[in-house]
Amino acid sequence: MKILIYTTQICPYCVAAKNLFIDKSLSFDEIHVENDPTLRAEMERLSGQQTVPQIWISGSHVGGYTDLVALDRSGRLDALIQE
Repeated sequence: MKILIYTTQICPYCVAAKNLFIDKSLSFDEIHVENDPTLRAEMERLSGQQTVPQIWISGSHVGGYTDLVALDRSGRLDALIQE
């Protein structure tokens, strides 16, 4: 299982998403997009979204922070990370 998160340093939702993963003792790869238009364009192309964070778990696009929290509250996040 691999977690990938596109972030910016000043985004409070990015920090909250990373903290959720840390609280669950999950490692993640982080891609900072604030100073790299190419990486931001890649994130937008892959996700269809312009906002950060954008999160992938095991290659599946989860969405942003709100989507991640909804998955966690429903119990589906734990099922996803077990796969």
